Amino acid sequence: MKKYLVFIISFILLYAVFQLFSGFILTILNTPNFSTGASTQTVTFGETSKWSFLLMTIAASVAFFVSTKFQRG
Repeated sequence: MKKYLVFIISFILLYAVFQLFSGFILTILNTPNFSTGASTQTVTFGETSKWSFLLMTIAASVAFFVSTKFQRG
């Protein structure tokens, strides 16, 4: 159980770091289009879903248990 907790906590931390880093890189590399009027332009952000994080955590848990089962057997 201790290995599982270390795995899940490290997975969550790495996921957060990668998300922040990729957002930082995408923001730096973005070149805004100033050819249209600024007053008519609307800002849209990508849709985020809490379900994707939950599903990735479940997938990581299943992968952990499968890998430990094959290591023992």
